[in-house]
Amino acid sequence: MRARRSEEEVLSVAGHRHPTAWDHVALVEIDLTGELMIAAATASEDRLSPDRIDEVLDVEADGGGGGGEPSGAVGRG
Repeated sequence: MRARRSEEEVLSVAGHRHPTAWDHVALVEIDLTGELMIAAATASEDRLSPDRIDEVLDVEADGGGGGGEPSGAVGRG
């Protein structure tokens, strides 16, 4: 026999995330990681050069020694 829940108990679980909610930043990062893995697997050299990584990630050169952001990246904050 099931015990009935009070309305107060039922309302206390309403804070859970909806199962279809997406973390868009995480999805972009997963996609970029996949692109790097594909590039590394098909590369003839042992390691990808920083320039090749920038090319794969579509990073625009900022002239400041790295730290660029992918042009299709989702902003944080």
